[in-house]
Amino acid sequence: MQKHCWWQRLHWPEYGSELLGTAFLVFIALSAVTFNLGPGSPLAVVLPNSSTRRLMTGLMLAASGPSVSISPLGKLSGTHLNPAVSLAFWLQGKMHPHDLAGYLASQFVGAALGAGLAVLVWREWAARVQNGVTAPGVGYPLWSVFLLEMGLTCLLVLTMFLFLSSHRLMHWTPLMTWILVALLYWLAAPISGSSLNPARSFGPALVSWFWRDQWVYVVASPIGALLAVVLFRSLGRVGIHDVLTAKLFHAPRYRCIFKHIKAPQINTDQDGKLITPRKRN
Repeated sequence: MQKHCWWQRLHWPEYGSELLGTAFLVFIALSAVTFNLGPGSPLAVVLPNSSTRRLMTGLMLAASGPSVSISPLGKLSGTHLNPAVSLAFWLQGKMHPHDLAGYLASQFVGAALGAGLAVLVWREWAARVQNGVTAPGVGYPLWSVFLLEMGLTCLLVLTMFLFLSSHRLMHWTPLMTWILVALLYWLAAPISGSSLNPARSFGPALVSWFWRDQWVYVVASPIGALLAVVLFRSLGRVGIHDVLTAKLFHAPRYRCIFKHIKAPQINTDQDGKLITPRKRN
């Protein structure tokens, strides 16, 4: 049996797709916040109501993830773009440990690149919104921000799992995440910043070198993901047993490196390598 070095088991195309997708997500998110919610923003002249502008911002930034999902990048990697989502799939037994590490590294690096690009492009406009750093709202205790981020991440991951466990709903997962994330941002942004994504918070914090209370966003979301997995498994009693795929938009023609996938897919070995059927003579 041929032995492979550890680095040969890594799936660099998927990691690269996650990196680029996360960079795009963070860049779009910070750009939307900059031009919709920043002091003196052009949209404020047309829509003085801050709640309406926040809803529009949520719809814009939430659209970045689904846009990546239906692109070739997302069809390859699965469009996690969020360490909490990757952690949830790993806890559910869908990811190899080395792929989890590769996805997490790609997401954090991608978030830093996306935030850096946003600050470089928008400069003083980005500075008006503190470069998009997520921070607790004024007057809200830290424990309430922690519980909110944990609870909303749990809701997001659990809803993803429910859609991905149904053959009829799985292809609508990107649309669901767009609507759900937009609504969550609209409702929770004044309280917690509505991050739900440790990488999204890490990127602006690194670029701005602002770390006050950032541990909340790094810790709360993974705990929320863990809670979502526990709740989802408890649904096995009512006939929901497992997610069918670890991709938010599953395209059978694209390689799938995940484990125990029950959705249609091309044939791969345990390391995600394509298996070419042998021709019979």
